[in-house]
Amino acid sequence: MSSWRKTSGNMPLHHSNTITLGGNALSGSMICTRCILDDSVADIRFDEHGVCNYCTAHISKKHSVLKNESQLNALLKKLKPAGSKNHCIVGVSGGLDSSFLLYKAVTLGLNPIAVHVDTGWNTETSVYNIETLTRKLNVKLETLVLNWEQFSDLQLAYLKAGVIDMEFPTDHYYLAALYKMASKLGVRYILTGNNYTSEGIMPDCWIHNKGDTTNMLDIYKKFGSGRSLNRLPTMTLWKKFYYYNLLRIENVFLLNYFDYDREQAKATLIKNLGWREHPVKHGETIYTRFYQRYILPVKFKVDIRRAHLSALICNGQLTRQEALDIIENQNAPAETACLDKMFVLKKLGISDEVFVGLMNAPTRQHSEFRSDSKIKAVYNKLVKTYGFGWLLKISNRT
Repeated sequence: MSSWRKTSGNMPLHHSNTITLGGNALSGSMICTRCILDDSVADIRFDEHGVCNYCTAHISKKHSVLKNESQLNALLKKLKPAGSKNHCIVGVSGGLDSSFLLYKAVTLGLNPIAVHVDTGWNTETSVYNIETLTRKLNVKLETLVLNWEQFSDLQLAYLKAGVIDMEFPTDHYYLAALYKMASKLGVRYILTGNNYTSEGIMPDCWIHNKGDTTNMLDIYKKFGSGRSLNRLPTMTLWKKFYYYNLLRIENVFLLNYFDYDREQAKATLIKNLGWREHPVKHGETIYTRFYQRYILPVKFKVDIRRAHLSALICNGQLTRQEALDIIENQNAPAETACLDKMFVLKKLGISDEVFVGLMNAPTRQHSEFRSDSKIKAVYNKLVKTYGFGWLLKISNRT
């Protein structure tokens, strides 16, 4: 079965029997001597010892981000107010981080409601893990299904726009749906699997602020079909104010409150709950897997594994050489990549020819579109001038 491979510059893509999504093909000429980020990252800087600014910043912030046992106990006391039936909701995707988060919440004595946001791209493994974990942990499961016509149209708009953070719609509506569900259920605390240990390093030029609703809507206005997004739980500035200040809903990163070891977490879930491992990180959905292991390296020459693995190196869960070996040897199977490509194109309703054209089209920066940044600047000025501290819950939270 044939697949697609990366070519240099803006040359057209060609068929091949292998797919190159990492290793030397996507390496820069200079690589950090501590982590494995290299100068393929546009804004990377190296000190006199060859250490990059990203892992240096990550290590310097660890003491303020990662919490201790006393802070965990204080958090649990806050999460379990007297008379509260459900202490929190836990966003579950079926992946390792969110699955272990749910397990840990239950073992810590919390009574959570599991919430799954169905974007239409679930893998069979994800569905199995969610159903199995909630049943065995005796946790109520709520599923919010995003409107497929509107959501897929937004994803297609991002493909046409050619901006790097094509996962923005997924991440934005995941969080928006959790806040909507928390509001509906009358729960103040949202627990998500985001964690500093395995996700605390990510080049700024590879992502865009997930709370920048204006940027998303401007991209959609220019490249979408023109239909309304009114059936999606978009996080507008008004909704942020409502959720953060009036309902006082908080997003809690529980995995930062203890020593989170991914390999130990994986072994615990497999042994105790029959959890099934995904072949790649963030492989819970087919689109995310395809985006990270195909679109990013082919169109943007980015191997996102370098960021994920670098975080693990900085937290002592992986050696630098082990990470380099993974980059060199553990690439996406050609058959999986080809099947994912066929599935994504069919589900989005675009032809192979159109997709190849989109992959070869020029890239655009998120900064070329409107942004919330100007609105935030006004808010920050008001805060500084008049001391409206409550405005920070809109301007700086996302």
